[in-house]
Amino acid sequence: MKVMVLGKATAQSEAGEFGAPEDFVAMDQYNEKLAEAGIVLVAGDGLQPSSKGKRVAIDAGGSATVIDGPFAETKELIAGFWLWETKSLAEAIEWAKRCPNPTGEESELEIRQIFEIEDFGEAVTPEIQQRQDRLRAQIERGR
Repeated sequence: MKVMVLGKATAQSEAGEFGAPEDFVAMDQYNEKLAEAGIVLVAGDGLQPSSKGKRVAIDAGGSATVIDGPFAETKELIAGFWLWETKSLAEAIEWAKRCPNPTGEESELEIRQIFEIEDFGEAVTPEIQQRQDRLRAQIERGR
């Protein structure tokens, strides 16, 4: 099972403030423990503050509008993420509960299961499956 673990933004992360060196060490140690436990860390990074971000809003007719950051409601923003491969959602939850909190503020992680192609059932024709397979192979070659 693949999950995305989203680290919610805080006032500190939105201000572009970094933790102390020991906070980075704690996070590195946490990531190492994930790997030792068999969690496959597909990706994981912190994100720049929303003041450096853009949103692209696409209306029902397909027209796109670019919106400059910063964005309101810090608690709704994402400061970082991981992509994990775990045995179960319960395993992902247990590991998320062990995550260090480098901000010194209240923080929150959100865990979302990633759709697998099989989850879409009959909507995925053999032709769509073949295109998906080619795309995934291309992504793997690019790594």
